Amino acid sequence: MTRNFFWYDVMTTDTAAATKFYVDVVGWVPQQTGTPGYTALSLDGVGVAGLMAVPEDAAAMGARPAWMGYIHVADVPAMMEAIRAAGGKIWKGPVTIEGVITFAVVSDPQGAGFLIATPLIKDAPPRPAPKSPGTIGWHELYATDWNAVWPFYEKLFGWTKTTAVNMGPMGT
Repeated sequence: MTRNFFWYDVMTTDTAAATKFYVDVVGWVPQQTGTPGYTALSLDGVGVAGLMAVPEDAAAMGARPAWMGYIHVADVPAMMEAIRAAGGKIWKGPVTIEGVITFAVVSDPQGAGFLIATPLIKDAPPRPAPKSPGTIGWHELYATDWNAVWPFYEKLFGWTKTTAVNMGPMGT
């Protein structure tokens, strides 16, 4: 699972409306966590995503409502250094929520944001099967110049490009 997406957060300006939306549309069940202001969204009793207000410090830096994916890494500080060395940016971290996760908020050289993280939960329940209804089933990179930024992901995460689709005017 290392170097793959394993968790997702949605940051929003209206957590009540967003929670209702995902309950009604996706069927997720909200669960309060030990972290104030953070709601886990679960599928069949297993957490698949989290929901929270856009943090004040992030809003001050221009963050807007968005989904962010977490990529599992073995060593967050070491990956932070590798990201920095490869031209990426570190926005926050490392942050540890004891017994839950260590993470950092980062971006690639063109500014696409994501999180790197090491889960710390012992005996976590098995994840829902990939492509199960209600799980995240697609990851897409929006980039100014994907050909220029893709080597960043290949080098850091060992990913390979399988398909590229010319989106025409919609993608420019």
